[in-house]
Amino acid sequence: MKQTGQSAVFGKRKEPHTVILARGNEIRHFTIRPWLAAFIGSALAAIAIGYLLATSYLVLRDDLIGATTARQARMQQAYEDRISALRAQVDRITSRQLLDQQLMETKVSELLARQTQLSERHGRLGPILERAENEVGDPPATGAAAPKPDEHAEATGSLSQAPTYSVASLSAGDTRPFSLWSTRSDPLDGETAADRADKLFVSINASLKAIENQQLSRIATLADNAYKNADAIAQALEVAGLPVDSELDKSDVGGPLVPLDPSMVFDSKVKELDEALDALDEVKKEASKLPLANPAPGHAVTSPFGVRTDPILGSAALHTGMDFRAPVGMPAKVTAAGVVTRAGWAGGYGRMVEVDHGNGFATRYGHLSEIDVSVGQKLAAGDVIGKTGSSGRSTGPHLHYEVRHDGEAVDPLRFLTVGKKLAQYL
Repeated sequence: MKQTGQSAVFGKRKEPHTVILARGNEIRHFTIRPWLAAFIGSALAAIAIGYLLATSYLVLRDDLIGATTARQARMQQAYEDRISALRAQVDRITSRQLLDQQLMETKVSELLARQTQLSERHGRLGPILERAENEVGDPPATGAAAPKPDEHAEATGSLSQAPTYSVASLSAGDTRPFSLWSTRSDPLDGETAADRADKLFVSINASLKAIENQQLSRIATLADNAYKNADAIAQALEVAGLPVDSELDKSDVGGPLVPLDPSMVFDSKVKELDEALDALDEVKKEASKLPLANPAPGHAVTSPFGVRTDPILGSAALHTGMDFRAPVGMPAKVTAAGVVTRAGWAGGYGRMVEVDHGNGFATRYGHLSEIDVSVGQKLAAGDVIGKTGSSGRSTGPHLHYEVRHDGEAVDPLRFLTVGKKLAQYL
């Protein structure tokens, strides 16, 4: 019986495990097969063993983690260095742009101020140049002429056509207002917009300076010509023995050399031109008081001043004037400005007009056929005083012309000769 019981126990079949889930009236059950339970257990055991092995490996190989951390630190440091370098480069570019902008604004302000100054000078020069050209004449241009407006427009309108300038090529006078020409402290290989702007600024500044130099040169030339004309008039009158009051005495002077401020050059030149024109006006005014004009231009002299044979008596006599051949009725013109002191019949002069010119000078016009002025009338040079004829002690129609100084007759030819020489100045 004992053997039979063991066999029955050994050969007994195991029942599968059943999981029962009860919820209210619902009952569910799951049957877990032995092989499934064995598989799940084996999988969990493999995962646990793998985790333990991996953890043990990482713990034992901590140098791998350190290398990875160091590599990440180096990468981060490299990125930070790169960012710092880029930030520094941006700061340099920004600073350079701000410097360029400040210098550009400074240069534009200086150019505008210079242009305004030239415009103001042009306004001041307009009347004085017109006066100088009327009195002195338009002198020939001397020195380098300023660029033409179309050339300047082409130079400023196209950057590619602008000439090349450098600080070294400029004189000290050029660099004084523009102390900083280049906006680049580190010139680049390629030409940039700032470089082209620098060239344009230099070109415009050179053009403005050329215009300024031309103005100064023109003023100086006009002043020199005015002084020369005044000297020529004064010398011609002095050689002829005619008195003239002038202040052109240029005695030798001396003194220490005091450099002139460049900003005062223009005012000094304008003042010099004013003084020269005033001197010329004064000499012309003095010369205009003298009877230097021809009373009968284009007509021959039939009898000069001096001793001659009297045409009526045939004896030697003093001829106190000059006779000009003139037909009856030709206009007789006064030779200088003055006031009529006599106008009527005057013995051998016939119908005569006498004009007082001041400073003791007077002129007489005799043998007129008609008198068109009255005593006390003011005359300008060239005014008609009457018509020529043959009245009085005359043998035929002509104009008798006399010049008197302090009541004494002088040779009119001396005055006519000087007047002919000074015709280009008066």
